[in-house]
Amino acid sequence: MKILLDERQISEILDTISQEIASDLGSNNNLVIIGIRSRGEILAQRLRQRLSKLLDKEIPCGTLDITLYRDDIHDPQKAIPAQVRTTEIDFDIHQTTVLLVDDVLHTGRSVRAAMDALTDLGRPKAIRLAVLVDRGSRELPIRADYVGIRADVGPNERVQVLLKETDQIEQVIVE
Repeated sequence: MKILLDERQISEILDTISQEIASDLGSNNNLVIIGIRSRGEILAQRLRQRLSKLLDKEIPCGTLDITLYRDDIHDPQKAIPAQVRTTEIDFDIHQTTVLLVDDVLHTGRSVRAAMDALTDLGRPKAIRLAVLVDRGSRELPIRADYVGIRADVGPNERVQVLLKETDQIEQVIVE
């Protein structure tokens, strides 16, 4: 096991990403934040808090469950059966700039599923992607607009994001 980020580094990265987003999008933008379950929703809430302060306005934040949009939902090779949970978006995303948030960007398939799910909810003006870790090895032509770190990770290694809200510890590790 190798530790990529500790608690302080995660906080600093979220501060930096927030400043980049605020600089790029400004306060006049119709910004909403949507986190992909499960760690993306926690990171989305943290970014919402920071961006609300930076932009001096309340920013809507929601959670997106992509389970039914995944292309591997019926894959017999998957060890764990899919668990469908709720999408919690209580605002209209039509003509907004959606900041989609996830913990790790790998193949791009989760982000593709999230974009499919979002278009079922409305037609955003734009979708931007923020991730804590980009580990490369893309299978689809998807890239993040805001990246905490780019990690050089082998094909048989796994990046795991641990957050206090769910794991009682705050770090990013490679196993």
